[in-house]
Amino acid sequence: MIFLLILGIFAGMLVPLQTSVNSRLSLFTKSLILASFYSFLTGTILLTIINLIMNPEKLAPGFIFSRELSYIWFTGGLLGVVYLTGNMILLPRIGAALTVIMTVAGQMVIGLFIDTFGWFEAPVQPLTPYRIIGIIVMIGGIIFMNYKKRSARIAGSRSNGWLLLGLFTGALPPIQTAINSALRYEVSSFFLASLISFAIGTLALLVLSLVIARRLSLAFFTEGAGRLKWWHLAGGPLGAIYVTTNIILMPHLGATLTLMSVIFGQMLIGLAIDHFGLFGIHRHPVDARRIFGVILILTGIILLQT
Repeated sequence: MIFLLILGIFAGMLVPLQTSVNSRLSLFTKSLILASFYSFLTGTILLTIINLIMNPEKLAPGFIFSRELSYIWFTGGLLGVVYLTGNMILLPRIGAALTVIMTVAGQMVIGLFIDTFGWFEAPVQPLTPYRIIGIIVMIGGIIFMNYKKRSARIAGSRSNGWLLLGLFTGALPPIQTAINSALRYEVSSFFLASLISFAIGTLALLVLSLVIARRLSLAFFTEGAGRLKWWHLAGGPLGAIYVTTNIILMPHLGATLTLMSVIFGQMLIGLAIDHFGLFGIHRHPVDARRIFGVILILTGIILLQT
């Protein structure tokens, strides 16, 4: 159990790294949608290579078309794209702090339902007082870490509709993980399940790029950012590892505990990026409030195991 939690925390650490790398990549694409497309594309290429090595027979058309192509083949990748797009819409409207709070609250609520009722063929984990307290403590820690005084400009732009959108988009990652986990059993391979999810997401982002950005151009040099480097395209492989790890962890930890370990990892590496100003991010030194928030989040994870 401890090893799996550490693996979940490690996977969570990849998310802020992926976001930071994709942010730098967007300087060369001049579009967040295009940056996401190239990120998904590189992840799909990596997963294709891994599948060619690990289980090439499963990539044969005969294997694919012998399966019942139900919704689980297509939904996971699409949910990832909707979650990405939803966050892009929310961020300028309700602010970064409230976006984090609302989406994480959505993740916790839907993760609890998935565990309690066994949705999407997930293993059932009974609802206990400790699990409820653990979720409340963790959400409290996240709110405490991200709380900022309300500015008049942002406060005036907030509405219940945007907050509900935050809850909705936050509910998507645990559903995506549960669906991808079910797909893993359908194809008998978590590597192939990850590839299918990424490939569907890549196709969806290709369409969005052609419709919204109306181009697929990628500059190899841009003023202020210099030359395009190999690590600017590393967001896709990082995302591929993250998705695959979630698929592996889901049957063993359940939706809620998988989410909590991942979120804890995100918070840790996010603090490191802020504190040291990595990837060109403006420095925000870690203070006592953030440390206390991390302690609350870790306490919530421990309570979930009780």
